[in-house]
Amino acid sequence: MGAPPGYRPSAWVHLLHQLPRADFQLRPVPSGFAPRDQEYQQALLLVVALAGLGLGLSLVFIAVYLIRFCCCRPPEPPGAKSPPPGGGCITWSCIAALLVGCASIGIGFYGNSETSDGVSQLSSALLHANHTLSTTDYLVLETVERLDEAVRTELTTLEEVLAERMELVAAARGARRQAEAVAQQLQGLAFWQGVPLSPVQVAEDVSFMEEYRWLAYVLLLLLELLVCFFTLLGLAKQSKWLVAVMTTMSFLVLVLSWGSTGLEAATAMVSAFTGPDSFVLPQHEPGPRLTAYILNYYFLCNQAVSNPFQQRLTLSQRALANIHSQLQGLEREAVPQFPAAQKPLLSLEETLNVTEGNFHQLVALLHCRSLHKDYSAALRGLCEDAMEGLLFLLLFSLLSAGALATTLCSLPRAWALFPPSDDYEDTDDDDPFNPQESKRFVQWQSSI
Repeated sequence: MGAPPGYRPSAWVHLLHQLPRADFQLRPVPSGFAPRDQEYQQALLLVVALAGLGLGLSLVFIAVYLIRFCCCRPPEPPGAKSPPPGGGCITWSCIAALLVGCASIGIGFYGNSETSDGVSQLSSALLHANHTLSTTDYLVLETVERLDEAVRTELTTLEEVLAERMELVAAARGARRQAEAVAQQLQGLAFWQGVPLSPVQVAEDVSFMEEYRWLAYVLLLLLELLVCFFTLLGLAKQSKWLVAVMTTMSFLVLVLSWGSTGLEAATAMVSAFTGPDSFVLPQHEPGPRLTAYILNYYFLCNQAVSNPFQQRLTLSQRALANIHSQLQGLEREAVPQFPAAQKPLLSLEETLNVTEGNFHQLVALLHCRSLHKDYSAALRGLCEDAMEGLLFLLLFSLLSAGALATTLCSLPRAWALFPPSDDYEDTDDDDPFNPQESKRFVQWQSSI
């Protein structure tokens, strides 16, 4: 199946599809969406492991740098109070890294909003598709009940009234068989009953998870914003205790940034795997309710409402037209001889009119337009807006991790340049024990 009408995979989808995927043995893994396959799971874990590797390398680099700074620093000459050369460069490099971190926070807020919009579009498409299928269920149930009631009551009464004319009874029985065949065909229209998914339930699950994901990222962004702000404040005030606290917080945010990097990369790969050409339908049990299963659900609907079901609806409409013509023939021939046949015939015609109206609505609902529209909206929400948001979040995490690593390397050196706390002790000019005040007192006394 090609791309559905109204949807074209973006350049990001094609790019992510071209990225190599491998399992733990570094064997290539197909790009199809198969969450039950062990190789597919290993490919995602390998992506997450790359983020863990980045975190480990960052911590090793920071540790080596700090050990070198603490152990290999040349001793300062006694009584030296001037800062060593290059101190201003260290401070400004730390400030520049913090400003890059602030810029990454803006990128993160934008990516978080885009991801939320894409998931909301996916949930809306699911709810609209559920409304379409629920309406179809209602129409099918109503039509089948009307036809069964007509077979049990009106057609049975008509056969009893026309018992004296076997050719008329044969015509009534032919209408009965056709009505039963139409009801049986309608009962097979509910193709979605075999899919172990509920669009409403999955939409609620997706919305629930998205709400907590959005909140977690907002808290992470605000935490990093506070760390950057108070670190800048500590550098401006030359407050050693504030810089020390923010150094500890920067370590925590660095770990969270690398953790979110692995999660975002894996989720972006999953979104890229769920293109219209990479469906694997669940065969036995429902399994995890991943958002990509919904695209499989739409895929099944698109396949089902094509030729077989359209042919079934067309044959049923023809059968209803034949029943209608047979009843009109019975009305012309039987009513003059059997006046009691007029009432069941009129009731049958009313039932057929209502049934034909339901069939027109079913044709409109199952003509692929509505479901294709929902299918395209779900793909655009997941593979365009949500994926774009995830890529911006990935950029935020990488910039944030780089900025925090640079800050953690710069803060100890900037901290060492701060003047001692004794230099900040203010003296009171009116204090008589002030050395300056004592000197002025001695000069005044000698002048007397």
